[in-house]
Amino acid sequence: MTLRLGDTAPDFSVETTAGKITFHDWLGDSWAFFFSHPADFTPVCTTEMGRTAQLADEFARRNVKPLGLSTDTVAEHRKWILDVNDTQHTSLEFPIVADDDHAVAQLYDMIHPGESATAAVRSVFIIDPNKKIRLTMTYPMNVGRNFDEILRVIDALQLGDAKKIATPADWRPGGEVIIPPSISNDAAQDIFPQGWNEIRPYLRLTKV
Repeated sequence: MTLRLGDTAPDFSVETTAGKITFHDWLGDSWAFFFSHPADFTPVCTTEMGRTAQLADEFARRNVKPLGLSTDTVAEHRKWILDVNDTQHTSLEFPIVADDDHAVAQLYDMIHPGESATAAVRSVFIIDPNKKIRLTMTYPMNVGRNFDEILRVIDALQLGDAKKIATPADWRPGGEVIIPPSISNDAAQDIFPQGWNEIRPYLRLTKV
């Protein structure tokens, strides 16, 4: 199943380290950072699980719920969490999906046969409170994710929704943003009373 931006994220009911959840109900009015791993007790995955736990306050501040997935059982996940906490000096509290039958991984196209027929690649789905997929990223098994980038794109998506803007290359919170071409200058005067710098008619920069 190929999932595209703007699609409704498929719902599922599954056992996790926090008990059984139904994804859409569990998400509620929050955003989701849904991310997959090849297997428990693997080195890159351990650092990523730890980093997500270390950033718990940053995700919470953005109204984002992390949800991990690995193609192992709840029992194995719980043993692994002890290793994550010990080696990464953190306390992992977000749920990890038990997907030993690969049902959720197949639903979200996380198994890429060119990498492995049985293990999930490092997929990332950012899903909004309307259950729409807003961003996808896929990393190979041997490359850890960039969590600065994950937080940056969440900030960009949320700011874009709130302020009707787009963000330029390498944007960081507090930087200039772009007024989309779909907004005329007349309309922009009401939306952006602070004004803007028109570099080209299609490229207008402002601060929000």
